Amino acid sequence: MPQIILLLLFAAIAWIGYRKFVTDAEKLTRRQEEARRRQETGTQGTLIKDPVTGEYRLKEPE
Repeated sequence: MPQIILLLLFAAIAWIGYRKFVTDAEKLTRRQEEARRRQETGTQGTLIKDPVTGEYRLKEPE
């Protein structure tokens, strides 16, 4: 019985690690795609309006 519990624990840890890996890979892919699009169009970033001052600034990288 302890072997089954240990096996299930390892399986859960492996699953959580796999999901974290996939999430990080998707985030990296989005960043690379955004950088590629910026390079193609020659832009320097996305402007967002500051609600307090009304000034436009470049969007901060996540």
